[in-house]
Amino acid sequence: MRPNADKGSQITIGNRDPRITRTGYFIRRFKLDEFPQFINVIKGDMSIVGPRPEVPFYVEKYTETQRQILVVKPGITDYASLAYFNENEILAKAADPQKAYLEQIMPAKIELNQRYLSDPSLFKDLKIIWLTALKIVGF
Repeated sequence: MRPNADKGSQITIGNRDPRITRTGYFIRRFKLDEFPQFINVIKGDMSIVGPRPEVPFYVEKYTETQRQILVVKPGITDYASLAYFNENEILAKAADPQKAYLEQIMPAKIELNQRYLSDPSLFKDLKIIWLTALKIVGF
């Protein structure tokens, strides 16, 4: 990302996001930017599967019920990451990307996480890991 990228929008919007460099687009396209998070998994701050961490700006907008997903360790991947693998492309098509994220995408992602957390299992975790790997390589 470019210097001071955190001063503007907090969401990535298609190929027109001025915060991201050309190299950054390549890194994000193949999810290579996620690999440093494995250090957080080794440290115990994150898990491989669990709700993706959200920026504070959006967490402030969670309802009390939605905040329940914050009681578990965040993860690198989850059902919401799979469902919204191309989130930046979806937002690029929206007339108001911020509004689309707040009113459509964010609530849907939270609902997927709540559903997962209501009945977690090793089998589900392995399935999510497998599906994520397939998405990354293009299947």
